[in-house]
Amino acid sequence: MTSHETYIGKMKAELDQLDAKMSHVEAQAAQAKADAREKYQEEMAKLREQSRLAGAKLDEMRAAGEDNWEKMKAEMEKVRDAFMHSFRYFKSQF
Repeated sequence: MTSHETYIGKMKAELDQLDAKMSHVEAQAAQAKADAREKYQEEMAKLREQSRLAGAKLDEMRAAGEDNWEKMKAEMEKVRDAFMHSFRYFKSQF
């Protein structure tokens, strides 16, 4: 397995783990009061969009050539970090 494949696998695992955590929090939101539930749903929609964007960036990385690899790696880490930060903030609010 190349270092690129290893890195992509690691990123995919981290994003999958965040998605699983979001699903858990989403299940908790379903039990919240109606006014809080609406806020949960809005914020979860934003997080799901970030998850989709991170997955798209990961797909771009798979297709990246050696000449783009370091740039794509830095972009992927920024997307992942933003996603993780948003999730942690969301989780702390509810």
